[in-house]
Amino acid sequence: MGSEHSDAVGADTTAMALKILVAGGFGVGKTTLVGAVSEIRPLRTEELLSEVGQSVDDIEGVDRKTTTTVAMDFGRITIRSGLALYLFGTPGQDRFWFLWDELSQGALGAVVLADTRRLEDCFPAVDYFEHRQIPFVVAVNCFANARAYGAQEVSRALDLDRGTPVVLCDARDRDSGKEVLVRLVEYAGRFHTARLLDSVG
Repeated sequence: MGSEHSDAVGADTTAMALKILVAGGFGVGKTTLVGAVSEIRPLRTEELLSEVGQSVDDIEGVDRKTTTTVAMDFGRITIRSGLALYLFGTPGQDRFWFLWDELSQGALGAVVLADTRRLEDCFPAVDYFEHRQIPFVVAVNCFANARAYGAQEVSRALDLDRGTPVVLCDARDRDSGKEVLVRLVEYAGRFHTARLLDSVG
């Protein structure tokens, strides 16, 4: 009994937790992705859309959306034994971007969700992470009624820095979302290692 307890304590102390942001435009599926992959009940800070917000929230293309994130979504997923990701979904509207600086503190990297019907909506997130040198992947949420584009086409349309991964996904599907997160962790690991080597060299 005692050794089992000490093993469990040892496992807890060697576990690594990484902070990941999930960003993108309004209505692109950030809350859906966090909810789909989280192994805990996700924390959500959603409020009903109101008539007052119609003047500032462009719901064209997402007219069935009835709620919006006003602070953040939070979830957790264990990628493998000893490695957990803490997911922070950012609000998509311009008026909440002041939260991004706080949320990005200590983040390993980010997922920028994109909708090819409203691709321009993810430009601010791409610019934000490129400017701050935070590694990110672009995950194209493949909606049923959206025209399909390949990863290369999306990369060119967003004018991404060379090597920035673009993956196709279904934000509703746990396995698809997990694959996006694995790609991000791999890419961010290479990104941070290269920066460390550059600073040493």
